[in-house]
Amino acid sequence: MKYKIKVKPEDFIVKEISSIPLKEEGPYSVFILKKTGWNTFDLLKKIARKLKIPLDNISYGGKKDRHGITEQFITIKNPPRKINLKEDHFELKHVGFSDQPMTPLLIDCNVFKLTVRAIPEKMIDLIMQRIEKVKTQGFINYFDDQRFGSYDPDQGFIAEKIVKGHYNGALKIYLTHIYPEDKKLAKERKRKIFENWGNWSVCLSLAKTKFEKFTFRYLKEHPKDYLLPLQKIPKEEMSMFFAAYQSFIWNETVKRLIKKLLPQENLLYHKGVAGEYIFFDEIDDKIFEYLKNLEIPLISSKTEISDTVVEEIYNEIVSERQIRPAQFNLKKIRQAFFKSVPRVILVIPKLQYKIGDDEVYEGKKKLIVGFILPRGSYATMVIKRIFAKK
Repeated sequence: MKYKIKVKPEDFIVKEISSIPLKEEGPYSVFILKKTGWNTFDLLKKIARKLKIPLDNISYGGKKDRHGITEQFITIKNPPRKINLKEDHFELKHVGFSDQPMTPLLIDCNVFKLTVRAIPEKMIDLIMQRIEKVKTQGFINYFDDQRFGSYDPDQGFIAEKIVKGHYNGALKIYLTHIYPEDKKLAKERKRKIFENWGNWSVCLSLAKTKFEKFTFRYLKEHPKDYLLPLQKIPKEEMSMFFAAYQSFIWNETVKRLIKKLLPQENLLYHKGVAGEYIFFDEIDDKIFEYLKNLEIPLISSKTEISDTVVEEIYNEIVSERQIRPAQFNLKKIRQAFFKSVPRVILVIPKLQYKIGDDEVYEGKKKLIVGFILPRGSYATMVIKRIFAKK
């Protein structure tokens, strides 16, 4: 089913609601960060440079999309002065102090308003039916494509390489994976580094970033020691790589569970960066209640699964990928770790919507939909559920 999202920044609006306790004084300054055109992590790096403070002094609850208008809470530990920043694409507004840093646990929910465009008029009735089903049966709480930016379709996951001890492969992905937002010259440089991987003199001549220069100089002197450069990757980035792989395993587990529980004719599909997403269109009350009350933990060395059906699927996946849970207890990479936390399978959002003429795409319709989601759930997954195909 054809549609377009994030055509304009105002087509994707999200506001974070937090229970962080505010005080008149405290070791952490609390700010509301409003932004557009930036992902959270890159913007915080810029703010840290601008304020001349360590990035580790800044804490936040969730990563917000760069394609849209977003609002979230951050804290800065012992800032050098009172701060209020405002530039074209972001604003940092001081709202108080706290005794604790901002974390994901302090996010109560996220409030979304999305505009979906370029919808054929003939699809409106079906879309309205789908929305009504989402209101009562919810959507499957997959991790969405934003989680898999570091996944390389040809080389795989950095974290999987690390878990298996394939440090050469992990470092190669880190330095050669091409992101959609990379500039043309950066893409060309990464392709050349990929082609010349192992010829460290050539790779060093292509190096531009501080990390690239350090890595290739080091590898010229220590040609087989891929581990040390990996240990120099910032903990925030390494944590994202680990999270991406955990999310992939979780998604795969849930997809196989859905296929096992429901007949083919009841399934809907939507393409994704790291594999398609599978939803149900029709579901009986017994299976719905089972899924609604089921949580599956993220993979780690300490993952415990009480549901026998899920455990069977989980074991099947790790066997196929030639990994063992014990391998997730990393001894040589210490800046990040795999943490097992439970995640619900179904989310049922409070949802309102309206449909009108699309002023951007002539002759098409637009859907404006608003809803509230718990922390960690993806608004774009609601859209994927509504527009999934048979």
